[in-house]
Amino acid sequence: MNTNLVLDLHLHSRFSQAVSKYINLSTLSEWGKKKGIDVMSASDITHPVWFEEIKEQLHEVEEGIYSIHNTVNEEKYPVFLLSTEVCLIYTDFGKGRRVHILIFFPNISVAQKVNKKLVSQGFNISSDGRPILGLSLRKLCDLLFSIDESIMLIPAHVWTPWFGLYGSKSGYDSLEQAFGEYADSIFAVESGLSSDPVMNWQIEELQSRSIVSFSDAHSLSKIGREATVLSLRENKGMQKTKERIKKQITYSSLMNGMKKDSDSLFKIAYTVEYYPEEGKYHYTGHRNCGVMFSPEQTKEQGTVCPVCGRLLTVGVLHRISELSGSNRISFTQKKDARGVVWDHNDTYGRFFHMVPLLEILSESYGVGIQTKKVQGAYDTLLKSLGSEMQILLYSNIEDIQRISNEKVAKAVQKVRLRDISIQPGYDGKYGTVSIWPDDTSLSSEQLKIL
Repeated sequence: MNTNLVLDLHLHSRFSQAVSKYINLSTLSEWGKKKGIDVMSASDITHPVWFEEIKEQLHEVEEGIYSIHNTVNEEKYPVFLLSTEVCLIYTDFGKGRRVHILIFFPNISVAQKVNKKLVSQGFNISSDGRPILGLSLRKLCDLLFSIDESIMLIPAHVWTPWFGLYGSKSGYDSLEQAFGEYADSIFAVESGLSSDPVMNWQIEELQSRSIVSFSDAHSLSKIGREATVLSLRENKGMQKTKERIKKQITYSSLMNGMKKDSDSLFKIAYTVEYYPEEGKYHYTGHRNCGVMFSPEQTKEQGTVCPVCGRLLTVGVLHRISELSGSNRISFTQKKDARGVVWDHNDTYGRFFHMVPLLEILSESYGVGIQTKKVQGAYDTLLKSLGSEMQILLYSNIEDIQRISNEKVAKAVQKVRLRDISIQPGYDGKYGTVSIWPDDTSLSSEQLKIL
């Protein structure tokens, strides 16, 4: 039995830009269960209307942990943790800064105090689920910690060029430069879609902090495309059953569990990662001109677009190489009994790259993700085999073939083995995954399960 806890703590409500009107607490819970998420973000609680819905529909089941009233069959999982994302826009050290930060609150009362404080200082928190605040990172810490020191902050998608803390366009070169005296309070950073842990481990100051991954989902189907998985620490004297472990979920235990080298009940077991090449800022480039450079090409040709003469958007991979210098952390790849290939480092941890099941089905059937064929196949697999996380990581390939077909089963197997091809993303354009890059009309013999 899988007794780990799967966390996705970076979601957006329908009050964020470009978010579907169909997102509400019930549908978030429904899709969290489909994806295999145990703990979710209630998301965007600075928005007044959404916050009122949270107060009406959620009730506290453990310290700082909330569940929907009257859930189906009285199942309270997945549960919710209170958080929001804010956008800080300001000038610091003579440079314009734009930084997205995740904020986590210990309870509704503290969240309400923060909202009132922001309104009293003249900030408009009702226009979008991710409000824009004219505060520096240091002033934001001043404001939050003056209300409650148990509030936690995690820089979001730290390498995104325009809104990441280390971003090439408006970011910083270090946590100390960004947070000043509060740098030690930053115990983790979110890798974002365009980077993975091993890329972040190349940065010296991140080697003493946790690298966490969450989906940054703006739609229900994107939930869980990245996640952080916690496990129970050894020698805690507790039987490792899922239900008993769930009873230990509190705001404090989860926050401390994500801290590196803490003595919490939980620890990070691994993270679920989007292939960073799929992220829309992995390589350097200029989308309008069709220019895409690898870090090596960027070093050779510079950051000016050879077509239009404007500055290129410097990608995550190149930015990391700039800040890491000669520092290199080695890692190994290990394949488990289910054929899943993991990246592993004895000191820093492990992770695996995942292609979402809907994308796998879409390529296998040769039709779009939103088609009835793909959606029906997705629901059938989940009904028979469990959550998406269960299917992609643990289900027998033979069972997947029995429920779907040989091609879908082979596709899942190829994703587990990383036997795929990816055209990297750049300058706001997502990368493209190809499970069969040369021929998607393969014979039964070619699809034979390994």
